[in-house]
Amino acid sequence: MKKLLFWWSELKSTFWFIPVFIILIGIIFAVLLVYVDSYSDFDPSGAVEFFFPGSPDAAKNILTTIAAAMIGVAGTVFSITLVALTLASSQFGPRLVKNFMYDRINQTVLGTYVSLFIYCLIVLNTVKDTGDMQFIPLFSVAFALMMAIANIVLLIVFIHHVATSIQADYIIGNISTKLFRNLTHLFPQEMGNEPDHNLLNPEKEKSNYATSQVLECGFDGYLQYIDSDKLMEEASKQKVFIELFHRPGSYLVKGLELAKVYSNKKLDKDAMGQLRQHFLGGKTRTPQQDAEHAIHQMVEIAARALSPGINDPYTAISCIDNLISSLAYLTRVKFPTAYRLDKEGTLRIQTDILTFEGMVDAAFNAIRQYAKDSPSVIIRLMEAMVTLSKFAETPEQKQPIKKHAEMIWNQGKKYFDEERDLKDLEKRYQKIS
Repeated sequence: MKKLLFWWSELKSTFWFIPVFIILIGIIFAVLLVYVDSYSDFDPSGAVEFFFPGSPDAAKNILTTIAAAMIGVAGTVFSITLVALTLASSQFGPRLVKNFMYDRINQTVLGTYVSLFIYCLIVLNTVKDTGDMQFIPLFSVAFALMMAIANIVLLIVFIHHVATSIQADYIIGNISTKLFRNLTHLFPQEMGNEPDHNLLNPEKEKSNYATSQVLECGFDGYLQYIDSDKLMEEASKQKVFIELFHRPGSYLVKGLELAKVYSNKKLDKDAMGQLRQHFLGGKTRTPQQDAEHAIHQMVEIAARALSPGINDPYTAISCIDNLISSLAYLTRVKFPTAYRLDKEGTLRIQTDILTFEGMVDAAFNAIRQYAKDSPSVIIRLMEAMVTLSKFAETPEQKQPIKKHAEMIWNQGKKYFDEERDLKDLEKRYQKIS
């Protein structure tokens, strides 16, 4: 079931799914409204008469005009989207193009215009004006008029949205929201009952099995998803212990050691294949189980902003500010242990887990390295460490913060030319050390 949810999430994230879905709705509406018109004897009169076509030629002219306008505007919308994608790729990095492609407003606008174009073509084909038959789909034409007016409003909304969506603060805030949502999903503050890893002895558990086999990776690309429930069921069914060496987000090569399976008898090819099918891979990283995915997107924006060609330290500072809030949340959550028990309480899986130190490293290492020529960003990084140190409660949290503060201080001493800048950095560093 989780695997189906993963594929459904990936399907909704494609650029074509929403437009195609809207086009299908337009076709259904065209058929239904023409069907209603064929059985309706509605005869408009009074003021209402001005909203309905009075003749087959009028209906054809209205539908032809709307269809031509919609396909023309659809081309304009597509061109604007491509310009926005080009700007985003050059300014913020090619990997962020996916965020614009997955934008629901962009997909909805494109799908709505193409859908109304196809709707008008279908209804236009039903208008009849022959000697023995005259058919004017009144409600269908009236609906096309209302949708045309709505699409004009939608075009204004779309232009405003595109103008907003290419602004650095909007993009950073949007990524930060996705990052926080992903973290709250992967690291809820209440994890439920988990085994006490201090009471477990994985090495002893491994020694209870007679043999071990390497589970090789069956694809080239990123590990996107692990169906943990099915993997646990399969491990319990085959009575094996699985030691995982990689987590979602890791790049794997076909034939690489993905995991080691400990069992009492050698598993055949089919049994190993049953275990391997619960690991899904692809050419790109996905956020479903990859907690560092959005962090790396934020870091990429900051790194490009600090490049000599762009030289925009304020964008990098905005990225640091948004990363602080997400990492401050991680100081309050319980990271899952590396061990998973089945329903009978038997240790079945040992995972490659995320740590607070690893998340801090992913967030700040690259930014610090790119910021060596920007004192304002270095000072803001030190302020970020000061802020995080106020939230840190355990040694596992305080140690990486202090480590990064020390690296930032060393970098400042090496690259700062102005003595007062160095004193500002030292004053903040002393709050941690």
